[in-house]
Amino acid sequence: MTEKKPEPNRLVESTSPYLQQHAGNPVDWYPWGEEALARAKELDRPIFLSVGYSSCHWCHVMERESFEDEGVAKVMNDNFINIKVDREERPDIDALYMNAVQMLSGQGGWPMSVFLTPDLRPFWGGTYFPPRGHYNSAGEVVRPGFVDILISLSRAYKESPEKIEDAASQVVEGLCRKETPSGGELASEEVLKLAGEDAGRRFDPAYGGFGPAPKFPRSTELSMLLRVYAMGGDRQVLDMCERTLEAMAHGGMYDQVGGGFHRYSTDAKWLVPHFEKMLYDNSLLVRTYLEAFQVTGRELYRRIASEILDYVLQEMTSPEGGFYSATDADSEGREGVFFVWRPEEVEEILGVEDAPLFCQYFNITTEGNFEDSTSIAHITAGLAEVAASLGIELEAARAKIEEGRKKLYEARAKRPAPFRDDKVLTSWNGMMISAFARGFQVLGEPRYLQAAERAATLILEQMQEGGRLLRVRKDGQSRITGFLDDNAFFIEALLDLYESSFEVSYLDEACRLAEAVLADFSDEEESGLYFTSVEHELIITRRKDPFDGAIPSPLGVMALNLLRLERLTDTPSWRRRAERILGEVSPLLPRAPMGFGSSLLALDFLLHPPVELALVGDLSGTESAEFLAVIHSGFLPARVITASANPPSEELSSRVPLLGGKGHAGEGSRLYICRDGSCREPVDDPQELAAQLPFVSSPGG
Repeated sequence: MTEKKPEPNRLVESTSPYLQQHAGNPVDWYPWGEEALARAKELDRPIFLSVGYSSCHWCHVMERESFEDEGVAKVMNDNFINIKVDREERPDIDALYMNAVQMLSGQGGWPMSVFLTPDLRPFWGGTYFPPRGHYNSAGEVVRPGFVDILISLSRAYKESPEKIEDAASQVVEGLCRKETPSGGELASEEVLKLAGEDAGRRFDPAYGGFGPAPKFPRSTELSMLLRVYAMGGDRQVLDMCERTLEAMAHGGMYDQVGGGFHRYSTDAKWLVPHFEKMLYDNSLLVRTYLEAFQVTGRELYRRIASEILDYVLQEMTSPEGGFYSATDADSEGREGVFFVWRPEEVEEILGVEDAPLFCQYFNITTEGNFEDSTSIAHITAGLAEVAASLGIELEAARAKIEEGRKKLYEARAKRPAPFRDDKVLTSWNGMMISAFARGFQVLGEPRYLQAAERAATLILEQMQEGGRLLRVRKDGQSRITGFLDDNAFFIEALLDLYESSFEVSYLDEACRLAEAVLADFSDEEESGLYFTSVEHELIITRRKDPFDGAIPSPLGVMALNLLRLERLTDTPSWRRRAERILGEVSPLLPRAPMGFGSSLLALDFLLHPPVELALVGDLSGTESAEFLAVIHSGFLPARVITASANPPSEELSSRVPLLGGKGHAGEGSRLYICRDGSCREPVDDPQELAAQLPFVSSPGG
């Protein structure tokens, strides 16, 4: 007789892949909403809030151990109203209660497990819990299990309500405490130098990266350090960036066969990753590797950026043109099994003659470096060295490696693949649109611009309602009013698209959305921006978040957006508002500059007047393409670009004043270079521009 499966719970109606993963649990899950909150008040029961995401390894572990267990589910159902939230759909809920968990337990992470009063005040919380506790020989609890915690908190809620009330009140008081000081003067250039010094203290000279294991990409901080190098030419700062970027690119955190980065490295050597792949990580890393390529000209950085973009096109792009959110760490019930290799597998795919080169170069060995004697592909020696040891010519070895990667990729595709979270998030798509647009600029690949424009069109046409952005698209449905990160990252994407295609509608839409952000998210009293808008439900308090996390703070991104808009449209109010946003954050910057990379990127743009480049001529012609190739070959962290046919129309010049009066009598293209209110002689020859780039690139130029 087969065991009867439980009926699907309420989550079966959700479009969130994460919630759908829990739809078959015996837990009586509710999605976040009025039904759950009303039921908690009606029954006077505490709420168990579980927050995670679809590609979270330990979320899957807790589901298998606890949420699929009939006994654990009964304790949950009898004593709590159980709510499941996808943190990627509801970052507002996640950020608020993560702050509470960190206050209560001193640490955070996912799955996040929080216990709330019926009016949503948190009184206890943590992360992953094993289903049952560990006890010593005397029967005393060494580590409580999830069931122990459920029973203890349910009893306390019924028998000691005053203790629950006291705990909840203290947490709410902490949550309502201001995260940013009131007012404040703008930070000076000195804070950028402090960031370089802070990075030097944290830098790992042996393996690259900052701090001990686990090691995260920290892309925004690396981009910020590249600006510190450009500002003062400190070779030590550049060396830290290069050591880190090279180590990540050669390590197991990079998918050497299929392209794209895994989430983070569990060890100091960048060898063993946490195997999920996140769209946001890869979008940010594209930009950082492109910038490093512009600074150094190293082929490695160009190749890695291109491979990431090609991976996204191959595996993470929807038929509608949007970009999927993530792929899981697990497949076949184990983490990483999809990505690892044994020498005999490589030999079977590549043949006896070619397998030794591939295995030696990527360190695929019999003893392995991961579970079950499998190997995570990574590089520890140059290809020239490996090829010489095997008596193979370098160019022949290079060709064999590329052919081998393709064959292993095709073979790997036949394995059971990790789950792919196919929802489209406006914020993460904005970041990836920017990555593709900048990839087009630097690498000159038209398919990258086409991908960026397709994704932007999807958001503009299918992910807006009443002129406001929506956050999520899944199964043909768009929903949830966009948060500050959705708006900030998509405005940034529109500006990058404008500076790639010079289609003025992108600039117009960026202006419109920026005005909406200032209307809906502003704290007029203190000059900053809330993460939630006036349209969102108020849960305890409206939060600001100036700190960079896995993704940049939308406050810093929005400040830079406003500064770029001011230069392109000659609208001083944009700059004034950016200064107020940065002024509010500025008192925090000297304390931990490495935690505010996005704000420092905006501050760098503000303190070093950007280069203003206006190209006028045949934009489809070879000469214009050569001008743009020269511009993008150099590292110009503070610049804006516009372009027009010759002469610019009055109507276009009114929308983009940088183009005003820039017509010329010649037939070719001409580039106008201005900075801080003064212009150089127009340039008619791309090679002449190349000679001027060192001057143009200098912050003092």
